Amino acid sequence: MSKMGFIGQSLWLDNLSRDIIESGELKSLLDLGITGITSNPSIFENSLASDSYDKQINDIPDKSDTFKVYEDLVCKDISDAADILLPIFNETHGEDGYVSLEVSPLIGYDTKATIEEAKYLFNRLNKPNVLIKVPATSEGILAIEQLIFEGVNINVTLIFSVEQYKNVQNAYINGIKKRIEKGQDVDHIYSVASFFISRIDTAIDTILNNCKDDTSHLLGEIAIANAKVAYDEFDKTFSSQDFMSENMKGARVQRLLWGSTSAKNPNYSDLVYVDSLIGNFTINTMPQITFEAFIDHGKADNTIQTGLDQAKNSLNQLSDFNININEITNKLLVDGVKQFANSFTNLLSALELKLGVKK
Repeated sequence: MSKMGFIGQSLWLDNLSRDIIESGELKSLLDLGITGITSNPSIFENSLASDSYDKQINDIPDKSDTFKVYEDLVCKDISDAADILLPIFNETHGEDGYVSLEVSPLIGYDTKATIEEAKYLFNRLNKPNVLIKVPATSEGILAIEQLIFEGVNINVTLIFSVEQYKNVQNAYINGIKKRIEKGQDVDHIYSVASFFISRIDTAIDTILNNCKDDTSHLLGEIAIANAKVAYDEFDKTFSSQDFMSENMKGARVQRLLWGSTSAKNPNYSDLVYVDSLIGNFTINTMPQITFEAFIDHGKADNTIQTGLDQAKNSLNQLSDFNININEITNKLLVDGVKQFANSFTNLLSALELKLGVKK
């Protein structure tokens, strides 16, 4: 794991629950090399189904507002996790040791509501190592620029396309520049851009398998190719003279975070989306089973910049089969927001039933 740090990639855990906090499992995972945590509505839907939260629910005097109860439960998890991660945050001077909490996915297309909720959650938690997750919808990207300007640390989620990622970069940099123009510090502002991987192959492989022509050479290739091109854009932007200039007043690089990196296709290596995407200033957030697999048989080599020309060629070949990757990534964004919204609604419904039992 020390080699990963030398290369410049961090490994984060894509899971959070009261169980792993209170059992000491989270601390054990940090000892093994995990340096951050991501969460999402689907993760909390599963977590809140357990009985680990019953005591806190019992102690809540007013159970009439389900959303407020949800907020109290989740914010405690985030706060406790942030405290456990704080030594890593301090040791890395704020480059690692973060935990993420997502705004309600029900407001994914509402810029004003996203800004208000993100600021509220960030101020409520009041921890230097908390990131507020905002989806990379058009409305979310507008919110991101304003939130960065106002000093909120942001994890931009549900990025599927390179064009979408460029817009996210611009939002971050514009927010930083606005702070500088107003004479505000920027060296403590932190953001990551979460670029989703496996869902790309799941969608495109289905289409490729239905083509009459031989498409076997592209199966399982597009998600990694898409990520490599995104990293090339990252490198161009954050290594540029403009970003590195004194005018940026020590602004931090917005790190690329690879999300959805567990292999969904049983025919692929369990580490296909880990071993191929290792590079400087990157993060890979993964479920525990993938992390354990990486410890067991992963290869810690700098791979992200290898095969860039082939990656571009693979993406260009999609048009030969009438596949428009932008249409697919746009749909994945819409589907991603919808999936998280459904999980969030289900979570609240399940919690409402539990509160009814506890009243």
